[in-house]
Amino acid sequence: MKDPAGEVERLRQELRRHEHLYYVLDQPEISDAEYDALMRRLRDLEERHPELAAPDSPTQRVGGEPREGFVKVRHSSPMLSLDNALNDGELRDFDRRVRELLGDAEYRYVAELKLDGLSMAAHYRGGRLAQAVTRGDGIVGEDVTGNARTIRSLPLRAAAGLEEFETRGEAIMNRRAFERLNAERDERGLARFANPRNAAAGSLRVLEPRITASRRLDYYAYLLLAGGRPACDSHWQSLEDLSRMGFKVNPNRRLCRNVEEALAFCAEWEARRDELPYEIDGVVLKVDSVEQQRALAFTAKAPRWAIAYKYPARQAVTSVEGIEVQVGRTGALTPVARLKPVEVGGVTVARATLHNEDEIERLGLHIGDNVVIERSGDVIPKVVRVHSPGSRRESFRMPSQCPVCGGTVVREEGEAARRCINTNCSARLKESVLHFASRGVMNIDGMGEALVDQLVDRGMVASVADLYGLTMEKLLLLERMGPKSAANVLGNIEKSKGNPLPRVLAALGIRFVGQRTAELLAGEFGGMDAIAAAGVEELQAAPEVGPKVAQSVFQFFREPRNRELVDRLRAAGLRFEHHAAPLAGGALDGVTFVLTGTLPTLSREEATRLIQLAGGKVSTSVSKKTGYVVAGQDPGSKLAKARELGVRIVDEAQLLELAGVS
Repeated sequence: MKDPAGEVERLRQELRRHEHLYYVLDQPEISDAEYDALMRRLRDLEERHPELAAPDSPTQRVGGEPREGFVKVRHSSPMLSLDNALNDGELRDFDRRVRELLGDAEYRYVAELKLDGLSMAAHYRGGRLAQAVTRGDGIVGEDVTGNARTIRSLPLRAAAGLEEFETRGEAIMNRRAFERLNAERDERGLARFANPRNAAAGSLRVLEPRITASRRLDYYAYLLLAGGRPACDSHWQSLEDLSRMGFKVNPNRRLCRNVEEALAFCAEWEARRDELPYEIDGVVLKVDSVEQQRALAFTAKAPRWAIAYKYPARQAVTSVEGIEVQVGRTGALTPVARLKPVEVGGVTVARATLHNEDEIERLGLHIGDNVVIERSGDVIPKVVRVHSPGSRRESFRMPSQCPVCGGTVVREEGEAARRCINTNCSARLKESVLHFASRGVMNIDGMGEALVDQLVDRGMVASVADLYGLTMEKLLLLERMGPKSAANVLGNIEKSKGNPLPRVLAALGIRFVGQRTAELLAGEFGGMDAIAAAGVEELQAAPEVGPKVAQSVFQFFREPRNRELVDRLRAAGLRFEHHAAPLAGGALDGVTFVLTGTLPTLSREEATRLIQLAGGKVSTSVSKKTGYVVAGQDPGSKLAKARELGVRIVDEAQLLELAGVS
C-alpha cells in the first residue's frame, strides 16, 4: 500500500461517521457485519503500522489493563443536585420564587426528560476526549476515562471551536441492554441488577473496561462548559450546539414560555414514558437565560434556577399467591412474593421482592392478601403495603434449612438476612470458587469467571475441593482451552497447595474472615483442627476477634458439609498447620505502611506479609499516622494523598532495605 496513513485516516473518518449514525442518530446505513469488517481493516493497518496509532481511533475505545482503583478528581465547577417538585403545586411554587427574584424580567424555561442514570463530565482538549469524571459528591468525582471511552455515543473526537471544553451528561443503560444483562446474570447464577440506574452506575465503575464495553451504555449530553462556566448565553443554545458537535442530545425537550407550558410537557411525558427505550423518573426544568441563572444563583445545595419534577412511582393492586425463597450468590435467602400477574407501567409483573422476614412482619403480610406493588424501573418490584386481607390467609416462615442444598441457615444477631453457610451450596458455588482462587487468597492464576462458569455448568466442579481433582483431559473438553492454557491452570492449582494456613482459612469463605483475621486465628491456634474445635469463647479470646467473627467461625465448622470440605482439602495436600515468625520486634516494629500500585517483583500479599513479619502494620488508607507509602507502577489516589500529607514515599527496593531483606 502506497499511503497507509491516508487509508487509516479514511477508515477512521468513515467509522466515526457510522458510529454517529448508529449510536447518536439511530439511522444506521450499513449492517453490523459491514461495520465489523471496516473495524478489522483499520485494526490490521494500525497493527502493521504502529507509528500511526492514535488515542482517538475507533479501535481504541476498549483497551488497557484492569485498574487498581479510581483516582479522585475535583470538578471544574460543582455538579450540584436539584431540588424536587413532587406535584404541580410545588412546581408552581418554584416558578413563583423565580418570578419574585427576577422582578419584571421576562424569562422562559427549557424542559428536558430526567434520565435515570449516572451524571458524568467529559473533558476535551484539542478536540479529543481527555478525561471523564463521575459526579461523586458534586465537588469531587472519580476518573472513569478508560470505561467512558467504551461508550459508543460519546465521541472520542469532537470539534467545538474551543481548545478545551467540557460536556456534562447522563450515562444510562437502556431497557433492552438492561434486560439482556440481567438475562446473562441469571444464566450465570449472579444477582440481578435492581434497575437500569444501578446497572449503569455499576458498569461505569467496574475496574475492567472490557466489562463496561459489554454492558452497552449510552451517554446523553445536557450542558456545554468552557473553563467551568456555560459556553453559551442560553441553555437551549447549549443543547443545540452539543447536537451539532456530534453529541447525543435528547430530542424530547421543549422551550416553554411559562410554567403552564412546562406542566403540560410534564403531563405529556408522564403518559408517554413507557414509549421510551430508557427509564425516566421525571422532567428537569431550567431557566433558559444563563445571565438570569447567574442572577438567581444557588442555595447551599442546589441552583435556584432549576428543579426536578418527579413522577410518582407506578403502582397496582394484586394478590399474593405464594412466597418463594431465593438463595443469592453470597448465600443470603430472600423471600419473593409470587403474584397474580398484573400490568404496571406497561410491564406485566408476577413477582415482587419482600427483602427479608422483618419486612414481611412489618407489612403484616400473609399469603392470599391483596397488596399494593410499586415499580420504579425495578425488575423485581416491591410490595408497598397490604391493601386488604385475603379470604384465605396463610402465614409464612423462613426456612431453617437452605431450600437449594439443605444446608444450615443462620441469622447473625443484628442482621436482617438469613444465610446458607454451606460453602459448596450450588446457589453460591461459583462465587465460592472465584473467591477461593482469587489473587488475595489461594492465587490460582487463570481461574477467572469464564473458566469457573464452564467448570460449574458442566458439573466438573461441585465443590471447591474438586479443583484439586481436575485433569488435563477434563480441561481440554472446555471451550477456548488449549494444552498450554490447561497446563498453566493445573500448574497454578498444584502451586496453591503450598499456600500457608492463613490463606487456606481465608479461602473457605467464612463470613467476616479475611486475610488479617485468618492470620490472627492461625497465629493464635496454630492449626486448622484447633480452630475448628474451638468454642465461641475460645475464638473470641484471639486478638481482634469479636463476637460476630467468633460466632461465624464456630457456626461454619458445625455445618457437616463444611467439615467434609475441610477433610477433602486436607486429603488434597493443603497446609493445615501454621508456624509463623513473630509479628513484632522486627525492623519495622510499630510502623504503618500503605501499598499502592503494582510492585516489580512482590505481589500485594507478599509485600504485606514481609511488612508484618518485620513487625509493621499495613493499612488501606493514608493518614497523618502513616509511616510510609510503598508506590509501584500505576499508583492510585493514595500517592497524591501521601504527597498532600507529607508522608514518606518509597519503592520496593527501599521497602526491602527498611525491612532488612536487601
